[in-house]
Amino acid sequence: SRVMTAIYAYIGFNGACREAMNFYKDCLGGDLFIQTIAESPMADKFPAEMKDKVLHSSLTKGSLLLMGSDMNGPEQYSKGNNIGLSLNCSSEEEINTFFSKLSEGGKVMDPLKYQFWGAVFGAVRDKYGIGWMLNYDKNQNK
Repeated sequence: SRVMTAIYAYIGFNGACREAMNFYKDCLGGDLFIQTIAESPMADKFPAEMKDKVLHSSLTKGSLLLMGSDMNGPEQYSKGNNIGLSLNCSSEEEINTFFSKLSEGGKVMDPLKYQFWGAVFGAVRDKYGIGWMLNYDKNQNK
């Protein structure tokens, strides 16, 4: 099943991610996946007191996808900058084009590169201050 290009909400919770995502699961139903820092290949890059923080979570139900994390970007957490847009791309050409265009006049927060979860990923804050996370998993279309 070929994956379509789509935009999803990605929320930063600053420590309340597990509680919040379980709340949304109670509200919306679906399947909740939670990965803590301790459960990830990045565990040794973080202080021990962060090991139980949520690195990534996703709530899925049909075409609904809501993602969240306790991780904060370089600007640190504040209500208002805590929601970004995750752009799931359908090809390497598409992610390169979108990344290039969205970063014009804005700021590259994390350059496009292959990540441990098997996808090309990068992050941009556009010229309007909106945070975008771009992801392309080349295995998603198999």
